[in-house]
Amino acid sequence: MRDRSSLVLIENKQVVLIQRIRDGSVYYVFPGGGMENGETPEAAAKREAFEELGVEVKVNECISEVKFNGTQYFFLSQIIAGTFGTGKGEEYTDENRDRETYLPMWVDIESLSSIDVRPNEVALKVQSLFNYRGL
Repeated sequence: MRDRSSLVLIENKQVVLIQRIRDGSVYYVFPGGGMENGETPEAAAKREAFEELGVEVKVNECISEVKFNGTQYFFLSQIIAGTFGTGKGEEYTDENRDRETYLPMWVDIESLSSIDVRPNEVALKVQSLFNYRGL
C-alpha cells in the first residue's frame, strides 16, 4: 500500500485529467502519484504537478480522501507558473514502465459524468462543487 496525492485543477469550466489508454481501455485519472518517504500530501501534489504537467501550483483544500490500497488525497489547486503539457516525469521518460498512453488534457466539467473517470466519486464531487460554488 502506498498513499497518493492528486490535483484537481479547474479553469474556465474545465478540469485537468490524464487520459490513459491501457490494455485497450480508455479512462481518465486526476494528475498525481505516490507520496515519497517523509513527504506530506501537499508537497507530493506540488511535485506531481510539475512532473506530470510542467506547472507549479498553489495547493488549497483537500476535497476528498479515497481509501484504495492506501489513502489518496485530492487537492483543489491553482496553476501559478509553468507551461501546461511540459511535464518531464518518468511517465514520459522511462521507456521500461510500459504505461502506454498518458496524455494530460483539459476536459469540460459537464462531461465528467459521461466518461470513465477514476475514481468516479471524485469526478462527481468535482461536478457538484463546480455547480455549487461556481469554481
